[in-house]
Amino acid sequence: MSTIPRMFPAGVTYGATLPTDGGCACAAAARAASLATPTAPPAADGLFGPYGGQYVPEHIKPVLDELAATFERYHADPDFLAELEYYLTRYSGRQTPLFLCANLTARLGGAKIYLKREDLNHLGAHKVNNTIGQILLAKRMGKKKVIAETGAGQHGVATAATAALMGMQCTIHMGAEDMERQKLNVFRMRMMGAEVVPAMSGQRTLKEAVDEALAAWLGDAENTFYLLGSAVGPHPYPRIVRHFQSVIGREARAQVLEAEGRLPDCCVACVGGGSNAIGLFADFIADEGVRLIGVEPAGRGLSYGDHAATLCMGSPGVMHGFHSYMLKDEAGEPAAVYSISAGLDYPGVGPEHSHLKDLGRAEYASVTDAEALDAFFVLSRTEGIIPALESSHALAHAMKLAPAMGRDAIIVVNLSGRGDKDVAQVEEMVSAGLVTPPTL
Repeated sequence: MSTIPRMFPAGVTYGATLPTDGGCACAAAARAASLATPTAPPAADGLFGPYGGQYVPEHIKPVLDELAATFERYHADPDFLAELEYYLTRYSGRQTPLFLCANLTARLGGAKIYLKREDLNHLGAHKVNNTIGQILLAKRMGKKKVIAETGAGQHGVATAATAALMGMQCTIHMGAEDMERQKLNVFRMRMMGAEVVPAMSGQRTLKEAVDEALAAWLGDAENTFYLLGSAVGPHPYPRIVRHFQSVIGREARAQVLEAEGRLPDCCVACVGGGSNAIGLFADFIADEGVRLIGVEPAGRGLSYGDHAATLCMGSPGVMHGFHSYMLKDEAGEPAAVYSISAGLDYPGVGPEHSHLKDLGRAEYASVTDAEALDAFFVLSRTEGIIPALESSHALAHAMKLAPAMGRDAIIVVNLSGRGDKDVAQVEEMVSAGLVTPPTL
C-alpha cells in the first residue's frame, strides 16, 4: 500500500525531476456570474507552465477525468452558480469585509495595512469557499460520501459542516500530532457527524494525512468524492480549488478600489499548499504593479526538518500526483517538515505558485515561529482580532514591509482564518515559559 498514496505511474519516483511539458436579472445573478470567470484561468489540461499535471495510476485517471468533465460542465452553469451563490451568501456569510488596521498602521508607520477578513466566514476560515463548491460538484456526480485530509482542522471542519448540510457521509484523515494540537477542531468535526481518522505513520502531520486519505479514496473511488483542501494534487484539483477560492481576490480588488481608488501595492498571504494565497492573487496576477507575496513557515530556522518553506528552499519534483516544488531528503523522498502552524507543515506547494515563482511574478518569503507568534499577539492587542497562526505568518511579513513603505502605500493581507483554534496551544506555550507576549 505504500506506493498507492504517491499517485504516480511506473517509472516516476517521489521527487523526480520531470520534463518541461509536465508529462502528461438581479444583483445576485450578476454577482453569481462573476464567480464563473476567474482572472487568467489555467489551461484546461491543468498545467501551469511545466507544473501540475496528472501523475497517477492508470485506473485513477478516469475518475479524475470525470471530475474534470463535471467541473467544465457546471462551473459556469447558471443553475450551479445560483446554488453556489446561495450557500456562499446565506450559509457562509459572504462577502467578507476589507478592514483597515488603523491602530496597527499607526503603530508601525508607513503603509496602510488592510485585512481581507476571511476569518469572518462561517466556520472561521477561507476553506468553506472551496468545500461548498466541491460538494455541489459531488452531488451532481451522484456521490454519497466525501473524504478529505486536514492539517489545522479548518478544512476538515468546513468539509464536515458542508457534508452535514448536504446530507453526505464524511471521513476526515488528520495527522495524530495535528489532532493533539487541534483538539477543539477534532471535536467540532465529530460533533457534525464526521469520522476523524488519525494518521499514525511518519511525522503524523499533514503529509501523512494526505497519504492516508488518498489511499482510502483509491479503495472506493467509484462511490466516494475526494474533497481536496488546497490547490495541490493531480489535475483537476488545483484548477478547481483556485476557481472556488478566487472569490477572495475578486472581492478584495473591488473593495480596495472602493476604499482607496486604486489597487494595492502588495498582496500578502501565507502559503502551505497555497489555496488562500492563490485565491487572493488570482485577480491581481495581470496587474504587474501589484506585488504578490507568499509567506512560508521558516519554523525554528531554515535547517533541514525545522521548516516547511518549500518555495524558498525546495526544488521541482513529484508527490501526491502532481509536479511542483517540494522539499526532499537525501534520497529524494518528501522531507521532514515542521511549523508551529498545523496548516502549513506540508513538504509541497500548489503548482501555480511554482510557476509564478519561476516567472518572477510572485515573491516568496519565510517567517519564523517567533515572528508569527509576535504578529499573533500584536494584532490581538492593537485591533482586537485574534488571527490564525497560519495567517499570522502573512501578517508578520506585512509588519516588516510596512515601515519601509510610504504612508500612501497599501498592503492587503489575507487573514485566512481566525485564531480561536490556536489559543489553547499558545496559552500552553505561554504558561510553560516558552513564549513571552510582547509588551506594547
